[in-house]
Amino acid sequence: MTPAGGVYRRLSRHPWWVLGALYLSVSAIGLGMRMPWPADEPRFALNGLEMWITGDWWLPHRAGELYPDKPPIFMWLSSLSTGLVGDIRIGFALPSLVAGAATLGLSVDLIRRLHGRHTAFIAGLWLLASVQFILQARTAQIDMLVTAFILLGSWGLLRHALLNDGVRYFYLGCFAMGLGILTKGVGFLPLLMLPFWLMAARHASTWRSSGRRAGQLTSRELLIGLCWMLAAPLLWVGPMLVMSFVSGDSELAAYRDNILLKQTAERYTDSWHHLKPWHYFLTSVIPWAWMPLLLTLPSWPKALARSFSRRDLRVWLPLVGAALMVVFFSLSPGKRGVYILPALPLLVIGLAPMLPGFSRKPHVSWLGFALCAGLAGIFLIAALLGVFGYPALVTLAEKEGVVPWGWWGLLGGSGIALCAWLKPRNGLLALGIWLVVFWILWGTWGARLMDPVRNPALLMAQVAEKSDYQALAIPDFREQYILQARQPLWHFGYKTPEEDQFSRLYAWLKEAPQNRWVLLTPRKLKRHACLDGAQAITLNEPDEQWVLLPGSAAVKCQGNPDAAPMYLAPTSVSNEAAQLIGLPQRHTLMPEVQP
Repeated sequence: MTPAGGVYRRLSRHPWWVLGALYLSVSAIGLGMRMPWPADEPRFALNGLEMWITGDWWLPHRAGELYPDKPPIFMWLSSLSTGLVGDIRIGFALPSLVAGAATLGLSVDLIRRLHGRHTAFIAGLWLLASVQFILQARTAQIDMLVTAFILLGSWGLLRHALLNDGVRYFYLGCFAMGLGILTKGVGFLPLLMLPFWLMAARHASTWRSSGRRAGQLTSRELLIGLCWMLAAPLLWVGPMLVMSFVSGDSELAAYRDNILLKQTAERYTDSWHHLKPWHYFLTSVIPWAWMPLLLTLPSWPKALARSFSRRDLRVWLPLVGAALMVVFFSLSPGKRGVYILPALPLLVIGLAPMLPGFSRKPHVSWLGFALCAGLAGIFLIAALLGVFGYPALVTLAEKEGVVPWGWWGLLGGSGIALCAWLKPRNGLLALGIWLVVFWILWGTWGARLMDPVRNPALLMAQVAEKSDYQALAIPDFREQYILQARQPLWHFGYKTPEEDQFSRLYAWLKEAPQNRWVLLTPRKLKRHACLDGAQAITLNEPDEQWVLLPGSAAVKCQGNPDAAPMYLAPTSVSNEAAQLIGLPQRHTLMPEVQP
């Protein structure tokens, strides 16, 4: 996004420093002000923390049970960052933060090599402004890391294809793709550009890159590259396969089959959740996630037609890659908005030579002005209505446990002030500054308001106090509750059927009814009528109610000790884990931890 006049000229003299400072402003300010938030963050934070305190690094565990849904690379990084920093509030977010910086740096570096420093700086600003990019850099999910590996793979492939810098870059890219496969299975996505590249190389007199012919790739070089791509995941998969076959452990065999088959081909072709229509990304994700880059969309057809007439491979190879990534994920029945994140940097790389021109167009500035004024106006109006007691907003605030009127008012007021000061001709500058304000307030004021609601620290403190720190079981557990546990916490397997979990629970409670407890939702208590609800202690979270029952409440229930496995969460009995999470040291009178 091109700042006005002299401001831009001063900033563009030091592009790396400016982009780095802006990235840290919008992604790192507020680091350490919150715990991991559902849905995914507590899971990976818990797995990484468990690795650190148990020393069991090769196969990730979730609360003592093998975690078969993802390979361990993201959890390794989460574990190391948490353990070395000494604070889970900082450590859990560092892998995504660093991966975002790598993604930005690789994108800008490639654009600089293809089009020069000026264009790279402008394109870097557009990528930094993109909502999905900063949102995922701030979110401790696996997707920012896999995007970094996919972009490193694309960087290597494109350096050979577009700059003809040597096949060694292609090999580096292939190894990075392998690391992406080990991270989340889809690291091979840069290879979607391969057919178009080979076609362009065959018609080298037509398709050009910076006046150069496209880099050539022989069958032998392609085979070597694919071997490098397979080598990376095999470094972990090979030993895992040996362990699963040699041990004879049925749990290890189930882990192997799930992670190699169910979480890869079956999840893509026959997904069992996040089911969305084929157009989901086009109609429900891209329109907001790739803003404000999409403000330039009206200028694309003419500019792309010109680049196609010149057969500019620097534009079309990355764009084809981005488009095919969106198509690839659209063909699967299971879809989440984060899946298409790897396509965003490639889109910016492909559009890069056009972005300086787009940024100077009056209609783009007007659209930026309108977007800034519109969003700021919505926040300001909502804040004022909330302050003056508009019933729907007051009810919503009570339900969510958050009163955001001051936060929203500052967001809205700052946006309106920027628009009034900079006027429509500098609409992109107003929008860019407002987005910086938005992310800084999101990471500080917003995190401070929402963290007590989105992590169950207060609930688990009440549970520990009322149960005298005795052993606790949670059927159908959630990872955020285990992270905040202050007493030995047991569960019955993440995917164990509910009836089997409760049958095992009853047997466990009746073995020592005076010092064992269970935490349930009222709905589950109602479904299992043998439990004595008169003994229930009601506890409340802002958005959910819980009941705590002593073991004596299960005296009329028929249990079966063989109905389900039982797992003790190692983090719930570790003083080192308590220190990393910021909890009090484990109770010195903590009771037995045997099932």
